[in-house]
Formats: sequence, C-alpha cells, structure tokens
Amino acid sequence: MEIIQIVGLGFIVTLLILIIKKEKPEIAVQLSLTLASIIFLLILTKITVVLNLFRDMAEKANISQMYLNTILKIIGIAYITEFGAQVCRDAGEGAVAGKIEFAGKVMVMVMAIPIIALVMDTIVRLIP
Repeated sequence: MEIIQIVGLGFIVTLLILIIKKEKPEIAVQLSLTLASIIFLLILTKITVVLNLFRDMAEKANISQMYLNTILKIIGIAYITEFGAQVCRDAGEGAVAGKIEFAGKVMVMVMAIPIIALVMDTIVRLIP
C-alpha cells in the first residue's frame, strides 16, 4: 500500500511545516518542495507501467504512434502543470500558479492541433 506511505509522509511533512513555518518559512517551502519531488519519484514507476499499457493497447488497435504520443504528452503536460501550480500555491504564490496553469493550457492546445485536424478531416470526409 504505497498510497498509505505517501499519505503518511505527507502528514509528517505537513506537521513539520506547520511547526517550522513560524520561525523559518523558507525551510518550510523547501520541505514542501522536497516532499513534492519524493512523491513524484515514487509514482514515476507507476506512470511507466501505464504508459506501456497504453502503447500496447494502441498497437493492438492500430492507432498511429504519433497520435498516442501526442495524447500522452498532453496528459503529461496537464499533470505536470497541476503539480507545479500546486507547489507554487503551497509556497503562497497564487499568481505564479495561475501563470503556470495558463501556460499549460496553451501548450495543451498547441499539442492537440494534429488530433483536432484529424477529427475535422474525418468529419469533412463523412459529410457528403
């Protein structure tokens, strides 16, 4: 049960942050960033399992690797954007978090252009 370990670690770090924040707020932010990095590294292996499963399914369904890679990049951008924005919010920088989210949304839109073009092309071919 890795999630129990992650949540437990989160609780411990949260308590430490609450204790330290009054005296040394810069160390509290560093603790939060360290926890975020540790959690990211812990779930990285799980992400690779999911990516491999998606690749196998796409291969069986005869879906082009280009489109699968694009979708996976979009998902990655969304997760990383949310992760980065939450870290900024934890540090009290809501404005920076908003800018990160805006950049993530623009990047998702840019990455989605080939898929949108394919869908539009398919619709045009279906309409007589």
